[in-house]
Amino acid sequence: MARSKTSQRWLKEHFDDPYVKMAQRDGYRSRASYKLLEVQEKDRILRPGMTVVDLGAAPGGWSQVTSRVIGDKGRLIASDILEMDSIPDVTFIQGDFTDDEVFARILDAIGDHPVDLVISDMAPNMSGVRESDQPRAMYLCELALDLATRVLRPGGDYLIKIFQGEGFDEYHKQVRGLFEKVQMRKPLSSRGRSREQYMLARGFKGPREE
Repeated sequence: MARSKTSQRWLKEHFDDPYVKMAQRDGYRSRASYKLLEVQEKDRILRPGMTVVDLGAAPGGWSQVTSRVIGDKGRLIASDILEMDSIPDVTFIQGDFTDDEVFARILDAIGDHPVDLVISDMAPNMSGVRESDQPRAMYLCELALDLATRVLRPGGDYLIKIFQGEGFDEYHKQVRGLFEKVQMRKPLSSRGRSREQYMLARGFKGPREE
C-alpha cells in the first residue's frame, strides 16, 4: 500500500530530525530524552538518590535520563499504557493510567516512601480535532496532579507536558495554589509546530487539610 503524503512528510521529518539522530548516537530510546535533559540543564530538577515517578514513560527516554542521574541509590517508578523494555533498577507498571486499578498499582509501588519528583510526558492519542483532543489531554493532567499531590513530599517538584487551550488557565491556577513556584518551559527539542509546553512546579506546599 502506498504511503499517504502526510505519512511521507512525517517520515522525512522524523529521519531528518537532528534529535532523532542524537538519540541514536547517545543511546537514548527517543528524542524526548532531550526535552528532559534541557529542563535538567536549566533547572536541576534531578539529583542523585532521589525518588521519582515517571508517567507516560514508554519507550523509556525520560526514564533513561532519570535513572542515570539518580543513580543506584535513587528509586524510579515508571508507568505507561504501552510496553516498555526494562531498565535496570526501574519499577515499571503497564496499564491505562485512567483506570483506577492501574492508578492504585502505581500508588502501591510507591508505598509510604515520599516522592521527590513527579514527571509526566503523557498525552492521549491525538486525532487532530482540538475540540476532542484538548479535554482528553487535560484529563490526563488532572489525574497526574491528583497522584502528585498524594505522593510528593513537602518541597517536592512536578514537571508535566501540557497543551495550550481550554482548561489550561484553570489548571495553571490550580497548580499555583499547590506549589511555591510555577514556570513554563518550551525546550528547543520540542517541535516548533507542537502546542506542547512543560509546566514546572517547584516546592510542593504539602497536602491540604480536609
